[in-house]
Amino acid sequence: MKTIAVLGATGSIGASALDVIARHPDRFRAGTLAAHRNVEALTALCVRFAPDLAVIADASFEKELRERLRDAGVATRVASGPAALIEAASDASCDTVIAAIVGAAGLESTLAAARAGKRLLLANKEAVVMAGPLLRAALDEGGGELLPIDSEHNAVFQCLPAERSGLDAAGVRRILLTASGGPFRGRTRDDLAGVTPAMACAHPNWTMGRKISVDSATLMNKGLEVIEAHFLFGAPADRIEVVVHPQSIVHSMVEYTDGSVLAQLGNPDMRTALAHALAWPERVEAGVAPLDLLRIARLDFEAPDRNTFTCLELAYRALASGGSAPIVLNAANEEAVAAFLDGRLAFLAIPQVIESTLEKTPATPVTALAAVLDADLTARRVAQRIIAAAKV
Repeated sequence: MKTIAVLGATGSIGASALDVIARHPDRFRAGTLAAHRNVEALTALCVRFAPDLAVIADASFEKELRERLRDAGVATRVASGPAALIEAASDASCDTVIAAIVGAAGLESTLAAARAGKRLLLANKEAVVMAGPLLRAALDEGGGELLPIDSEHNAVFQCLPAERSGLDAAGVRRILLTASGGPFRGRTRDDLAGVTPAMACAHPNWTMGRKISVDSATLMNKGLEVIEAHFLFGAPADRIEVVVHPQSIVHSMVEYTDGSVLAQLGNPDMRTALAHALAWPERVEAGVAPLDLLRIARLDFEAPDRNTFTCLELAYRALASGGSAPIVLNAANEEAVAAFLDGRLAFLAIPQVIESTLEKTPATPVTALAAVLDADLTARRVAQRIIAAAKV
């Protein structure tokens, strides 16, 4: 029996993870559930799964959570605040941690799980983008293992040899990350002038949170995944290629020097990657419908439009710059996307804010968590000033 801590339990990844866990009560148990501030949803999950611990990251909601659980007759222990998230990620009662907290807020708990030697199921790509070397060092220190549950990186993981001795030793030529193209595939910049948050969040294939949906619409999500693939698989930028695949059936591919290309296919459902990572190296049923290739009939591929969707190009530039540049990229993107969703920034201004922030914040070496957090805070302040001066 594996005991799982689900950090980000009320989000889309958390919901998919708990669905898989519920399908296998003889194999998995949700021991810890954590959420940002959605007390009502967290309470309902505690009633259903009876975890040992519930963590609400926003401490101002702790009293309400305690009262709701008491009224529901649930004996789950309650904790709150960032320190409680870190403690939950490293607590000995859980052997597996699903890191699904969106954005930079999930960084410290992800590092804590790695240092504690957990099996870390990573959905928080920002933690890798901001602190890839630190995460790798934490995994080495704790002796745990990392299994990516982004559909693209999980696909790459499945297509690589079981003996992960480096890309060259394995005969890997390229990693091919597929992208759906988002809701605006094929559009020009002029077409995107009046994009609203509702339009940007209407992803054609995946059900996701608002922030990651906007990232998909700008192709920043794919840019972050390029940086993540660099750190996860030791691949240089020139061996990571993005291919637009609108059907979202091929989740990613690995090309080998002998000309072989291995691809992982499946319906666009996060439960496939989650079931794979939870049970690895075994396989379990995920609740996902079988893939009907006859119904799909065709699989299309095309190059991404980097001129219209410049966020992808900015991510490659940040990776090439190294140091704190990916941190600055991520922080500026989070601030710009939040401003867009709040109606304070135009859709087309998102990459402009990111590019200006990168220009105004030179890359510096990053060797410790304090430097990561400092670079993140500095970039956010710069981005906020740029956003304040922008015209909606």
